[in-house]
Amino acid sequence: MSDTVLLNTGMRVLVEKLGNVDAEKFISLIIREPFDYTKWQRTLYEGMSINEISARAMRLYNKQQG
Repeated sequence: MSDTVLLNTGMRVLVEKLGNVDAEKFISLIIREPFDYTKWQRTLYEGMSINEISARAMRLYNKQQG
């Protein structure tokens, strides 16, 4: 996926899910706050078993399927 397509897709998803105002607010927060995605990702599921992670993923999947 090209950078342009990724940016356009990301903006579209943000606006669809958050609305214009909160999408802009999210972007401004990301820009001004130091955020280490790799560090965050390492701790995202800390303390959860594989079964808990799987159940969480299935709930999200089912929610998105409608």
